[in-house]
Amino acid sequence: MSPRKSAAEARRTRERIVEHGVAIASVEGLEGLTIGRLATGLGMSKAGVLGHFGTKQALQLATLETGAAAFRRLVWEPARDAEPGLPRLRAICEAWITYMESARDTFPGGCLFTTASVEFDARDGAVREAVARLFGLWRRRLALEARAAVAAGDLPDDTDPEQIAYELVGLYMALNQEIQLFGAPDAGDRTRRALDRLLGPCPSD
Repeated sequence: MSPRKSAAEARRTRERIVEHGVAIASVEGLEGLTIGRLATGLGMSKAGVLGHFGTKQALQLATLETGAAAFRRLVWEPARDAEPGLPRLRAICEAWITYMESARDTFPGGCLFTTASVEFDARDGAVREAVARLFGLWRRRLALEARAAVAAGDLPDDTDPEQIAYELVGLYMALNQEIQLFGAPDAGDRTRRALDRLLGPCPSD
């Protein structure tokens, strides 16, 4: 086997492990990721799984990064080309609702980050720091778009962009709970009504 082919196969195996890890973690949390569980689910040896990550923590961190990439693809990418400010912020919010409503396609147990934030908010360590960093990056993106909306005159001059970001995260934490815990079919529409109160009607309305 050529070194190039060997490296490509190792990369594909690592991706399979992490994808399976994302599916497990969204349902059972990142602590539900064990080398033995993954090895059994993938038909691999424990040594084979361990060889790609070394530690459970490394596996958890890789799972978070893969989940973050999926979130960016499904929430940020569809909105990226919208006009900066309120149009893009509302486009982000709509893509976010779609992501939450169809999250089971990527995360069988719902939003991985909502699960991880509850699981690790009272713990110390690298995984908690990674969760906080990813949430922090997203909140800064939301605040940036809110700030652009103020500059464009789409939101009142006295709007606090950080408060907008804070409330948006709270809305979507609630949306995830409504979908996952209560199975509420109207959760997306309730979130849209809450967005109208927070941000005003969509620019196209």
